[in-house]
Amino acid sequence: MTIRDYLREYTRKSDGMGALSYGASFAVYIAALGLGAWAWPAWWAVVPCVVILAFASVRLYVLQHDCGHYSLFATRWLNDVAGHVLSVFSLTPYRVMQFNHNQHHAYLGNLEHRETTEVYTMTLQEWRDAGIWTRTWYRIYRNPVVMLSLGGIYAYFIAYRWPVNTRRVGPWGVVAHNIAVAAYVALVWALLGVPGLVVLGASAVLAGVIGVFLVYLQHNFEDTYWDRKPDLDFRRATLEGSSSLDLGHWWDIGTGNIAYHDLHHYNPQIPSYNLRRAQKNLPDDLRVHDEIRWREALASFRLKLWDEETGKLVPFPRRALARGVAARLGAEGG
Repeated sequence: MTIRDYLREYTRKSDGMGALSYGASFAVYIAALGLGAWAWPAWWAVVPCVVILAFASVRLYVLQHDCGHYSLFATRWLNDVAGHVLSVFSLTPYRVMQFNHNQHHAYLGNLEHRETTEVYTMTLQEWRDAGIWTRTWYRIYRNPVVMLSLGGIYAYFIAYRWPVNTRRVGPWGVVAHNIAVAAYVALVWALLGVPGLVVLGASAVLAGVIGVFLVYLQHNFEDTYWDRKPDLDFRRATLEGSSSLDLGHWWDIGTGNIAYHDLHHYNPQIPSYNLRRAQKNLPDDLRVHDEIRWREALASFRLKLWDEETGKLVPFPRRALARGVAARLGAEGG
């Protein structure tokens, strides 16, 4: 059996399962927001609500992502309607998300099209050839603290308000989305007051951190895959270039099973409610890499550059080694 044959069973979509996942996620979202505002200012009750609301927000984004692939529901129009509704709560314009993400799928693992990936990666050779300002910028950009905090805020609060590909997908749709988000925030203020806005804002920031954490780990791990055409291989890019994260069942529930990203990239028609089952039932002879758990996941944040010679993601070169190489090159030049 090939992996294509194996996954075919898991691409079956169900409007009932889609509606259940959709409705249950919204119910948790609304309950966490309401309880968090009601419990204000008792931080010991508010904080858990903020965490739950953040994960519910991430889950709603994953469902919107499913809609963008037309995989949440069996009917195309229902995916589009659901995706537009979800966009207000995920703070992400539906058509822009759909276009950008499809570009990401199309150019996954392609070193000549790294602008389409969510996290930019330099090659080791590019790093060696770069000047001090490029290196400084890249070090700041790839710093986990900066990436997880400011990166999430920039992506969801700023970049999606004025996305790069707006003209290609329709600027008025983005304008309508921004108006809808503003109306939603005004409604929260009217119903729940300042506590509601604080809970909503804090959860949005935390959801951004969780989202960037996932986006990073989906393609940034030691044995990921990058290449250039004509050697670029689709199967390797999707399966080897995407991770499978096993961070616990509750994590999977909170993030809509998107951690099993290799199977998603190989066949994006698999609904999120089938992804975990597809991964856990995957025969050993079809696995291309082991699942990544918390220890390896956290260690992956030290990996910064793609080494084309070894075919691995590597840390920044050690300064002593870099000085030694420079000295050797200088001696050879002299």
